[in-house]
Amino acid sequence: MEAQLSNQVEILDWRSNLSNLEIPITIQNNSLFLKSLNTLISGGRINISDSLKLYNTPDLAALCSFADLIKRSRFGNNVFFNDNLHVNTTNICVLACRFCAFRKGTRHNDAYELSAEEVLHRIEPYSKIIDEVHSVGGLHPQWTVDHYIDLYTKITTTYPHIHVKSLTAVELKHIATRSGISVHKTLKLLKDAGLNSIPGGGAEILVDSVRDRICRGKENSSEYLEIHGIAHSLGIPSNCTMLFGTVETVEERLIHLDKLRLQQDISSGFQCFVPYPFLPDKTRLPEAQLATTSEIIRVIAISRIMLDNIPHIKAYRMNIGDYVASLSINSGADDIDGTVGNEEIMHEAGSKTRLDYDKHELSNLVTSSNLTPIKRNSIYTKFEEISPKTANSIIMPLLNQEMSS
Repeated sequence: MEAQLSNQVEILDWRSNLSNLEIPITIQNNSLFLKSLNTLISGGRINISDSLKLYNTPDLAALCSFADLIKRSRFGNNVFFNDNLHVNTTNICVLACRFCAFRKGTRHNDAYELSAEEVLHRIEPYSKIIDEVHSVGGLHPQWTVDHYIDLYTKITTTYPHIHVKSLTAVELKHIATRSGISVHKTLKLLKDAGLNSIPGGGAEILVDSVRDRICRGKENSSEYLEIHGIAHSLGIPSNCTMLFGTVETVEERLIHLDKLRLQQDISSGFQCFVPYPFLPDKTRLPEAQLATTSEIIRVIAISRIMLDNIPHIKAYRMNIGDYVASLSINSGADDIDGTVGNEEIMHEAGSKTRLDYDKHELSNLVTSSNLTPIKRNSIYTKFEEISPKTANSIIMPLLNQEMSS
């Protein structure tokens, strides 16, 4: 089943849809949730103060039900994914963020840098089954915009059907600086060469006192938002992210969400918000306050509640794993990323999530939560319902095994 849908139609209609859905019993008896529900239905926005109360509620079931209600008002029972491949161009980086297990110095034995031909070689085995290449990397000390123009030109010439999603905000800032041109000019040149969208990585927490502790030297909060705004002004859509569970407070997470929605009010180009918890393996952040499963679910739920103007919330299974992702898609998330052939950054940090799912196996994960798996393209304009490959009884032991590991 294929359908042409418009995010804008969904955004305009979801509040009306919300008013017509049956209110779960967990919400009916809770004045805070009823107040928040009425705020959204009437066109309002949940402020930081009320969001904090919602986040801290002892009634986790009510929080999840509320977020799920909002999600269903937008997308019904649909949960989205795509067929994608991650190719990390280099792990060499001039920065050394304390939370990062991926970065290597130029003299490290495991340091690497891929030529354009090597990137094409990595894409080739997947080229007939994927529709997106997600490509990010370290801040290479020598590469300029010309390197990426050459790369994207070769990808789009060789594989014209593949969407190129590439470069975080800090990469774009670094490339522009190395090239002696503005970020605007950099993005314009890269778009002309074949860059279709940019991911949201590098946001971490958009509070500069936190950034100074965990990623000193990166772009500041305003620069992150400004760079995405520039991309949006050029017609380049993007995602946005949040790394949580390091040294930030809950209030700082909510400030982060508020900054994202204020930027979205201005530039309207964020497609999807991707929250993911810090994975501590091999990093230099011993003081990190690691997120529990309950906390991950709370973050995803409050994200759906606060981000009224960002269409999609992603349960990024490469980070949180299949079990927590299966909980998250009933707690506000409507997307689980994709089949993800190859992934290095999260797995270097300790992720054990499988990388060998095809679209039918991934659909099992969705149907195991009694939801409908929908394969999408990168910009959420083409959709196809995918049938599971096997019965749900096959996927459940995998989820139970992950839960106990």
